[in-house]
Amino acid sequence: MSHDFEPDPRNESILIDINGELFPRDQARVSVFDSGFMLGDGVWEGLRVHKGKIAFLDKHLDRLWEGAKALDFNLPLSRTELSQRLYNCLAVNHMSDHVHIRLMITRGTRSTPYQDPRVTITLPTIVIIPEYKKPVAHEDGLSLFTVHVRRGFPDVQDQKLNSHSKINCITACIQATKAGADEALMLDPHGFVATCNSTHFFIVRKGELWTSTGDYCLGGITRSLVLELARENDIPALEKNFSLTDVYGAEEAFITGTFAGLTPVKQVDGRLIGDGSSRPFMEQLRQLYLARIETEAR
Repeated sequence: MSHDFEPDPRNESILIDINGELFPRDQARVSVFDSGFMLGDGVWEGLRVHKGKIAFLDKHLDRLWEGAKALDFNLPLSRTELSQRLYNCLAVNHMSDHVHIRLMITRGTRSTPYQDPRVTITLPTIVIIPEYKKPVAHEDGLSLFTVHVRRGFPDVQDQKLNSHSKINCITACIQATKAGADEALMLDPHGFVATCNSTHFFIVRKGELWTSTGDYCLGGITRSLVLELARENDIPALEKNFSLTDVYGAEEAFITGTFAGLTPVKQVDGRLIGDGSSRPFMEQLRQLYLARIETEAR
C-alpha cells in the first residue's frame, strides 16, 4: 500500500491532543455527537515532521483555513495558536523525526443526530494525533488499478475540499484492493485521469512530466511542489487532460503525497510502465524534493 509504514512500539504510549488537553492513546475519545463522527463534517491535514520542523506548515494551514471557510465554520484558534499547539504536542511526546501528524478539526458537538449545522452546540473539535511513521520504501514500484468510482463534479462534492467525507475514496480503495492492487487510479467525469484515492499521480512521456488538470482533485501540497521543482529545473511540467492510453504508454509513473513523498509506480491495470525499473525523471525530482525538505528544516 502507498501508506505502509514500519511498526514502532513507541506509538502505544503517545499522548493525543483533544481541544488542548492531552490523553494517552487508549483514553483519547470524542463524543458520539461529534460532527466528524456523526456526519464526516470537518476538515483535516496530514503533516510530516522532519528534524523537528513541520514541513510546509504554512501551505497546509492555508488549505485548512480555506476548507473550514468552505464548510462555513470558524476555527477557534489563530494560525499562530494552532501552530503552537502542534509543536507543543510534539514536544510532550519528545518527537522530532519520522513523525506523521493527523490534524482533524470538526464543526463540533451537535445536540442531536441531525445534519443541520445549526444544531451544533460547541466550538469546533480539534484533534492532534502524532505518530512515528517511517514510510516503507516501495522501490520496486506500486501497482494501480483503475476503478469505476469517479472523481465527480464540484456541484456534487468538491474534490478540492479536504473534508472528513471520504466515502468515494474509500469505495475506490476497496475496489482496487479487491483487484489485488496497492491503490486506486481514479478518472474524472469525462474519462480522463484525475488522481489516486489517497495520492496524486504523475507520468513521464517523451521528456515531459504530466499530471491531471487539477480540476477534479485535492490541491496537493506535494503535487504542487513537484510541479514547482520541475519547472525550476527545466523539466517541462504540464497539467493537462490525458487518458489511460497515455498512461499505459508512459516511460515512467509515480505518485506523490505528504506521507511518503515520491513513490514509483510499476504497473497500471496489469500494464508494465516503461521497462518497470528505470525512473530517471522521478529520481531527479525525488532528490530535489528531499533537498527542499532539508531547506524547510533549517
